Amino acid sequence: MADTVSGQITDSVSQTNVKVLGDAPAQALGSLYQSLGQTTSLAGGNQTTEQQQTNVLHQATTTMGVTLLYAIGTAVGSQASIDIANDKQAPVAKA
Repeated sequence: MADTVSGQITDSVSQTNVKVLGDAPAQALGSLYQSLGQTTSLAGGNQTTEQQQTNVLHQATTTMGVTLLYAIGTAVGSQASIDIANDKQAPVAKA
């Protein structure tokens, strides 16, 4: 076997190693930019979902508040009808 290696082979291997080392920063930055893009996209999606859920909660709260306001009027009217039916007089406000 020969103890020497052709200069063309060593040059080829050296150039390949240099190319790999030269490409590494670009690939690392590409991966970083993809990760940042995906993270930013997920954050925006989460904010949109949170806003939608908050709007649903506010709508439900408003609906229940209005329902309670209407129910108060009904309850007072019902109590007044019962009082009238039982010949009770309404309390008189003192001045």
